[in-house]
Amino acid sequence: MSTSFEFKQFDVVLDPSDHHYVNSKVNIDCFTNENSGVHRKIMREWKILQEGLPESIYVRVYEDRIDLIRAVIVGAPGTPYHDGLFFFDIQLPSNYPYQPPKVYYHSHGIRLNPNLYTRGFVCLSLINTWDGNKKERWDTSSSTILQVLVSIQGLVLNERPYFNEPGMAYAKTKQNKKWIDRSLAYNEDAFALSCKTMLYVFRNPPKNFKGFVSQHFHQRKDAILGAIKAYLEGSATVGYYQHNGSSSSSKASVPANFRVTMTKLYWELKEAFMPGATQARPVMIKIEKVSTDTIEKKQPKQGMRQKLSGFFKWFME
Repeated sequence: MSTSFEFKQFDVVLDPSDHHYVNSKVNIDCFTNENSGVHRKIMREWKILQEGLPESIYVRVYEDRIDLIRAVIVGAPGTPYHDGLFFFDIQLPSNYPYQPPKVYYHSHGIRLNPNLYTRGFVCLSLINTWDGNKKERWDTSSSTILQVLVSIQGLVLNERPYFNEPGMAYAKTKQNKKWIDRSLAYNEDAFALSCKTMLYVFRNPPKNFKGFVSQHFHQRKDAILGAIKAYLEGSATVGYYQHNGSSSSSKASVPANFRVTMTKLYWELKEAFMPGATQARPVMIKIEKVSTDTIEKKQPKQGMRQKLSGFFKWFME
């Protein structure tokens, strides 16, 4: 019996009960009156999304709350967010499109990008939550929800998010070792936090996306675990693991704290992705030089918790 199913990129669903903005006060009349300008504009937005979504973005809208939208963006190859799932809740104002939409990021308390805050705030010029020139900000005559989602994917969840930090854009084009090293270190942290986000999403999928989340991680678990192993070996730079198994002939230096963090996350993810798993328990392991053989042949050991309690404290929240 096949367990695969087709998850449409765009679909209309019924239950918005876990949407971030579901209890926000809105002028319902403008959304329920099919003759209103807002209703007609939203229907055009639905059509644009249905016809124009890239393969890595999935959207659900709500039959009885057309002001609400939920989207998931799949982290792109070549970025520290590869293979992750990032959920965003959107609310359209009652005078849409004369005001930009509100966008909330499901952070799960994790700050993995300069533009995505733990409280869910999304910093983006297109929705007027960050400075930008007139062409970068919301345009009532031409801006769309599709543009917002593609901008988050391309400008926020990008290959070098360190340079999204305020005041750092000028350094992005400089071939200065200091900036390159800082960007690489940020990518390592971002990937670790993306893996932690994977665990949370896998265990707590949002409504209307449960099947998609399960299928996504079932299909990509080998690539995710393979990437972690390659990064621990130093055979690939974070974000540039090749799913075909190829690796660099040169070995990159692997920082000790990254080694510790990712070894722990490897085992948590591996346990979570096993068939029938519903919840993985934190596992502590002996810290040593970790290679692919170490990961595959040695099971996690107990007894290091006291020595590493300070380092792992934030993981054990």
